[in-house]
Amino acid sequence: MIELFKHILHLDFDWLFANYGTVIYIVLFLVIFIETGLVAMPLLPGDSLLFTAGLFARSGHLNLSYLLILLFIAAVLGDNCNYWVGRKIGLKIFTLKINGKLIVKKEYLDKTHIFFEKHGTKAIIMARFVPIVRTFSPFAAGVAEMNYKKFVTFDILGGALWIGSLTIAGYLLGEVEFIRKHIDLVCLGIILLSVLPIIFGYLKSRMKK
Repeated sequence: MIELFKHILHLDFDWLFANYGTVIYIVLFLVIFIETGLVAMPLLPGDSLLFTAGLFARSGHLNLSYLLILLFIAAVLGDNCNYWVGRKIGLKIFTLKINGKLIVKKEYLDKTHIFFEKHGTKAIIMARFVPIVRTFSPFAAGVAEMNYKKFVTFDILGGALWIGSLTIAGYLLGEVEFIRKHIDLVCLGIILLSVLPIIFGYLKSRMKK
């Protein structure tokens, strides 16, 4: 299992094909589900994995239609699992008391609830494209008790945009020789682009202060 995760983190698709064959579809499904569904596993390579999977679909190793359908289902199921964990368990944990004091002040929970009711739709969609944030966003939406119908509607839209855009981008660019020969650099670039919103947000908040 440790060996498998090591090769997943390094996007070593050649090793995955050699050792898992068509079972690789299940492996990819589980990676996306775990990254979006388990709040404790935010560091799996979601964006770069989708792009690389698209590249290998272009080369004929994977079926693009299967990829898009399976990974979309994994992303939506993962987020929904994360949402309900936050709603059923997270809220109870945050309302526990230590020495008579709440772990998290009620006013903070109320502010979180108000935020997701007002801006949750944009947050759910935009969070899909930001590593780590996309893992915590559905959990926070659950803790905030965001309206579930609203959550699931925009979660499906965000999941379709995320899975579709990155996987198809890899597929369309699969014929570019530079990209095929420098997948590591391309994936690093995708990661950097993904975290730019966090960097800009941090710098903006610092400048305001």
